[in-house]
Amino acid sequence: MPEQVAVIGAGQMGNGIAHVFAQSGLEVTMIDVSPKALSRARTVIAANLDRQIKKGALQSADKDAVLARIKSEQALDAAEAASLVVEAATENRDLKFKIFSDLDAVARSGAILATNTSSISITEIAARTKRPESVIGMHFMNPVPVMQLVEVIRGLATSDDTTARVLELTKTIGKTPVEVRDYPGFVANRILMPMINEAVYCVMEGVGTVESIDTVMKLGMNHPMGPLALADFIGLDTCLAILEVMHDGLGDPKYRPCPLLRTYVAAGWLGRKSKRGFYAY
Repeated sequence: MPEQVAVIGAGQMGNGIAHVFAQSGLEVTMIDVSPKALSRARTVIAANLDRQIKKGALQSADKDAVLARIKSEQALDAAEAASLVVEAATENRDLKFKIFSDLDAVARSGAILATNTSSISITEIAARTKRPESVIGMHFMNPVPVMQLVEVIRGLATSDDTTARVLELTKTIGKTPVEVRDYPGFVANRILMPMINEAVYCVMEGVGTVESIDTVMKLGMNHPMGPLALADFIGLDTCLAILEVMHDGLGDPKYRPCPLLRTYVAAGWLGRKSKRGFYAY
C-alpha cells in the first residue's frame, strides 16, 4: 500500500478518485490550480459520503475521518511526498504531457505515476518522463465511488513491478482491475464511444427523437441509461475528445465524430455540467 497518494485535478473524476483512496484509509493530497475547484470537490465528496451513509454503506462516524485524510493544495510540488500520483486532469493531450513532464521533476524516486486518461496513449505520456517504467494508466469509471471497474493500461515501457503493484492496489481499494493494452480508447471507450456517436447520428438524421433513441436502448438493450443521457453525463466535450483520439490514432473513418456532436460542443452545450446537452438540466 502506498503511504501517501496525490491526485492531480479536482474535477468530477479527481474528487471521486480522492474519495475512494481516502475511504480506504490512505492519506490523499488533492491538487488543482483552482481554489474554487478544490472547494467544490470537498463539497461533492461530503455529499457523496452522506449518500453512502444513507444507503448504509458507511457509518456516519467515518465521514469526518475520510474528509480529514484529504488535503487540498494548488502547487504540483505537493505531490513530492506521494508514492502514488494519479493524474485526473482534462482529457487534453498537451495538458497531460505538460503535467507528466513537470511531475517527473518533483515526484520522489520510486513513485508510481498513473494517469486516469480515458483514451490517450500511456506510452506517449510516459515518454515525457525519465521514468517510463513507472508510468501506467488507471482509468476509473464515473461515478468513481460507485463504479467497480478500473482499466489498468501498460505503456510500452511500463514495468512488471509497476503493473503488479497497481493491480494489487486497485483490489485493495475495493475495485476490480482489468488489464488492457495501450490502444486508442483502450476497451471501454473503444466500444462505448462509437455507440454514443451513432446515437448522435440518429438524432442528426432524424431517425428518432433524443428520448425515443434512449428509450430503445434502455428497454430494448437493457442499458441502465440511454447513450445520449450518458453522453451528457460524461460531458460532450470529453466524448468528442475521445473520438478524435481514436479517429487520429486508429485512422478508421468509423470513429469520425458526428458533426452534430461538434456543433453542440462549439455552442457550449456540454451536457449536465453546462445545464444543456441533448437534454436540458
